[in-house]
Amino acid sequence: MKVLVPVKRVVDSNIKPLVKSDNSGVETDGLKMSMNPFDETAVEEAVRLKEQNIVSEIVAVSIGEAKCQDTLRTAMAMGAYRSILITSDELLEPLSIAKILQKIVEKEQPNLVLMGKQASDDDTNATGQILAGLLGWSQGTFVSKLELTSDKARVHREIDEGVQILDLTLPAVITTDLRLNEPRFASLPNIMKARKKPIETIALSDMDIKTTTRLEMLSVKEASTSREGIILNSVEELVEKLQNEAKVI
Repeated sequence: MKVLVPVKRVVDSNIKPLVKSDNSGVETDGLKMSMNPFDETAVEEAVRLKEQNIVSEIVAVSIGEAKCQDTLRTAMAMGAYRSILITSDELLEPLSIAKILQKIVEKEQPNLVLMGKQASDDDTNATGQILAGLLGWSQGTFVSKLELTSDKARVHREIDEGVQILDLTLPAVITTDLRLNEPRFASLPNIMKARKKPIETIALSDMDIKTTTRLEMLSVKEASTSREGIILNSVEELVEKLQNEAKVI
């Protein structure tokens, strides 16, 4: 069984990002970049399935500038066999990313696409669902437990009412939650081996895909700090403040 694992290069999750002075986006210059934590969980799960002899090949794929090779090297150090880099300097939306991944799926013919449920930078949580729709495949989203056989997948999804269990017929797109597993640290020997593993590079301009921008970023602002709470002496005082100060009732 072949598994395709898309991975994204984002600002390291241990760093607090800062908004640019012109509010046009988040400052990334000079910051440490790493693999999106949700994608790291997907890579780890694919490697565990390989260790169980359920998966025979893991292919990592990333879309972005040349520096994304570092993220792909990390995926291969964790256990991916090879990687594909789609080079592009564009800021791509989920629909465009899904179209690119659709082309890669058609080329590689994997049995399963295992990917993070969202990216820690844009939090759209949409690419996996769109990709499944474009492919006409089964899908299981924000999965916290995965049981895989040769032709089926049983997934556990945490929902408001508890845990939903679905049986999917392969091929399928599965998006992972952080609760699925604890990603391993790549060993130094594996990091050295990953430097020699192949990365196939494809220019987005050669893929005949329309990446029309449909969304416009108007501004990015720091989240407002929460105000300190106050202690009230009566329900009447609470109602008065809700009416006259908060103006919510």
